[in-house]
Amino acid sequence: MSDHVTQVVNAGNAANATHIAGKAAAIRFENLDTDQIIPKQFLRGIDKAGLDKGILYDHRFDADGNLRPDFVLNRPEYAGTRILVSGANFGCGSSREHAVWGLQQFGIRAVLAPSYGEIFYSNAMNNRLLLVMLPREVIESLMDAVDADSGNEISIDIDTMRVTTPVGEFGFQLSERHRQMFREGLDMIGLSLKHKSDIERFADRYWADFPWTRNIARRTRDRLGAT
Repeated sequence: MSDHVTQVVNAGNAANATHIAGKAAAIRFENLDTDQIIPKQFLRGIDKAGLDKGILYDHRFDADGNLRPDFVLNRPEYAGTRILVSGANFGCGSSREHAVWGLQQFGIRAVLAPSYGEIFYSNAMNNRLLLVMLPREVIESLMDAVDADSGNEISIDIDTMRVTTPVGEFGFQLSERHRQMFREGLDMIGLSLKHKSDIERFADRYWADFPWTRNIARRTRDRLGAT
């Protein structure tokens, strides 16, 4: 089976993936924090462009900016990796959402680990970077398998919540909200906009009851002569 991510175009031209499959690579770190996933010097831009260049930078490059040939994601046989298998507490540390965006730009569509940093988990799932939690012993066996053969692939079915791996098939859990987001190709904003008419009705009722709160920031700026 070749690398692929099943996609449909939906709100905001977002990719909907209910089935993710492809080459996997083992990142054998516990407590891989967001500062390692994308160091601070790559956060200076005012948009999301180019964040893939900073992904795992200090692991991929030496102090002189040269590629470390022994790091797994630099090895030719792991080119096109779509799924990471890593240690516990993946994505701990600071709350930078850039870590999620950068991993996606790098081509990563899913991560398998025993556990995740809480904020990173929310950031990832809200942007449709799939995070799957499996028992530590399964993750360790899986890392051994993908290290032993770069041709080993992993397939994740979000509808059935099953992941098929070289060491067996396993179930995982997702909230219904997150399953819906993947099925419909929606990020958190897109999911909220599905309730746009309800939001507008609530706003109209609220402003009818409390008219002095409507556009208060703009009216305050106008009153103060701010530009």
